[in-house]
Amino acid sequence: MSKKRDDEKALRTISLQDRFSKVSVEDFASPLAPGMQVRDYLDALPRLLAGNEIREMAERIAEAAREKKEVIVGLGAHVIKVGLSPVLLSWMERGIITCIALNGAGVIHDAEIALWGKTSEDVGPALDEGMFGVGEETALLVNEALSRGRDEGKGFGEAVAQRLSEKDPPYAHLSLLCQAVRRQLPVTVHVAMGTDIIHMHPAADGAAIGEASLRDFRLLLSRIARLERGVYLNVGSAVVLPEVFMKALNLARNQGNKVEVFTTVDMDFIRHYRPSVNVVDRPVRMGGRGYQLIGHHELNLPLLAVAVLERLDSLSEESS
Repeated sequence: MSKKRDDEKALRTISLQDRFSKVSVEDFASPLAPGMQVRDYLDALPRLLAGNEIREMAERIAEAAREKKEVIVGLGAHVIKVGLSPVLLSWMERGIITCIALNGAGVIHDAEIALWGKTSEDVGPALDEGMFGVGEETALLVNEALSRGRDEGKGFGEAVAQRLSEKDPPYAHLSLLCQAVRRQLPVTVHVAMGTDIIHMHPAADGAAIGEASLRDFRLLLSRIARLERGVYLNVGSAVVLPEVFMKALNLARNQGNKVEVFTTVDMDFIRHYRPSVNVVDRPVRMGGRGYQLIGHHELNLPLLAVAVLERLDSLSEESS
């Protein structure tokens, strides 16, 4: 007679009825149909992982907006140059965004869109010829605005936004900078010297650039100091804005401001180290919640934006 193997003796089993399972058919997506309303589509998403989290994000952003809390949006330049300004403008029109933080390239793309309705060079071929980033008008506009703004005590965002608006550009309705001026919405700009094409231009003034960006850091600090029960979104910045956010948050707490319970959201193509630790994890250790929504901006940002608008409408209906 054959002997049982030791591993057969050691195995204990359990009925599936008694075993805990993380996934149930109640969590599955609902069938989709042509002509569905946005609200129905959002409800049809699976109640698992990102399907749940995008509804949670929308809920938290909508609640913050409804309660007039800070909703600060930090943007990498790629978000602008893939055509998502109208999506963000829809939030601005509803009074959701309270402050926009940009890197230096974000200003460049926004200004070019406002003035000429186009942006984004073909970097490879231009670099081969040493002709990348040498467009004259953009560099002159930004650098002159900063030189003038330094004398007027303005930060980077305010100086460029006002100079751009004065030119009455034909595509001002698609410019975050121009529309921020119209709505008196603060825009801060945070640069690393040498990373932007305007720094190659003879008109670049390092003192003016640095002073303007430092003023904007202090302006952003004043908004983050009021972030309690608000939201900070980092959309498409892998290094600069996550670092700026963490330092500003630290300084706000150092100065005695209560900034403990709030929501953070990071959105990018892939998971990066700095947004993961400096936006999603470390800042909310004392309360709140951090989220990551990974994938193409041109798909995920419109989805989150409309989810927030739908939730705001639902909250209005519930309170009426």
